[in-house]
Parts: sequence; structure tokens; C-alpha cells
Amino acid sequence: MDQSVGISIVGLPADFDQWGDLLALIRRAFAYMDGVIDPPSSAHRLTAENLRHKARQETAFLAVENGRIVGCVFALERANDFYVGKLAVEPGIQGRGIGGLLMLAVEDFARKRGKDAIELQTRIELTANHAAFARFGFRETERTAHEGYDRPTSVTMRKVLS
Repeated sequence: MDQSVGISIVGLPADFDQWGDLLALIRRAFAYMDGVIDPPSSAHRLTAENLRHKARQETAFLAVENGRIVGCVFALERANDFYVGKLAVEPGIQGRGIGGLLMLAVEDFARKRGKDAIELQTRIELTANHAAFARFGFRETERTAHEGYDRPTSVTMRKVLS
């Protein structure tokens, strides 16, 4: 049985007003990274206000189950692709395919906007994420360092859309 049954993927409504709830979801989903990645996740710097600003600059999709937000993803349109960020799924229900559904929504949207690829970054230390994104069809294209670091801290991964 498909474990993602009952999940709806929707675009962020224009009248969305649950910024605190969305921020809390992202922080819960990213909490496992604390003490694992260096530098710490940018999720720590998010506020409800800058999340609202992010949503004005990017396209966001929500995963909703029984009226409750259980996942999200943001996609920034660039000249030739979309940059995907803040993919988050409620920790207690991860592994049900919700992240995959959110990524498919971004892919479909990118195709409709005439883009041939989507790109994301994940941290060097999060090897399970590298493998998960590879299963989604992403391939590593480079490793980069955050400002002030003399070693790679992030892996850039790209998926060419067919």
C-alpha cells in the first residue's frame, strides 16, 4: 500500500498565515542536523518574517494531511533551472514518500516554466541525504565551502529533467 495516501501537495496559498507553524515544522525536520553539520543549519536563522519574505521570492509547496501541514519545499527560479531548498517533512512521518511527492511537484512546476533542471545543496556530512537525492535522480556536480571554511561543507546536486 502507498504510504503517502491521504497526502495532498498544494501550492502555498496567497492568503497563507501559518508562518509560525511552518517555521516550527522546518526546525523540527532539520533538528537532527544539530551537532552533525558544521556550520550549523541556516534553519536556525529563519524567522516567521523572513520565511514569509522567502515565500514572496520563491515558489513553495506544502504537503497536507488531514488539514495539517506535514511537509514543505521552496524553489527559487533562476535563468536555466530552479534551486530547491528547505525540503522538510515532519520527523514522525518521514519515510512515507512525502519528500518525493514534494520534489515531484517542483519538477512538474519547473517543466511548466520551461526549465530543464533542478539543483540543490546538501551538507557533506549528510551522506544519507546524498543517497536519497541520488535515488530521486540527482547527481553530484560540485563541492563547495561555506565562507570561512577551508574544506568543502556542501555538495551541489543537479537533476536534469526529461
